[in-house]
Amino acid sequence: MFGESAVMRFNELEELETVSADLLHMGKDIPVWLFEGHMGAGKTTLIKALCKQLGVRSHVQSPTFSLVNEYDAGDKLVYHFDFYRIKDETEALDMGVEEYFDSGHFCFVEWPGKIEFLWPLNYLLIHLEADENGMRMLAVKRV
Repeated sequence: MFGESAVMRFNELEELETVSADLLHMGKDIPVWLFEGHMGAGKTTLIKALCKQLGVRSHVQSPTFSLVNEYDAGDKLVYHFDFYRIKDETEALDMGVEEYFDSGHFCFVEWPGKIEFLWPLNYLLIHLEADENGMRMLAVKRV
């Protein structure tokens, strides 16, 4: 189990379900989660596992071109953002990112560095790294 912050290593295929359950326990009261990491680090894969834990039944994929995907998790919604392709924060403002963040629903954000000045006061910051053997290092911090 995680505290206010933690660092751990895991094999994504074998331990992803446990890691996602532990993360949801740690961040259950924080709607905005920021996922940092290089391309291929496992951000989308982890978000898929989180959505599965939350009860999302639809196909979860990175919203690279649409900027945001909405998923039904039963009694709540999950918003999944990918800001990799935006040119500046104005694009995020134009699509209403602040309203999403204020909605109280989970907002999982890939490439949050592109909108750093729009981050809410409280969020869960998750940094992922992958090595050549498929091991992942995850650093998580409640802010």
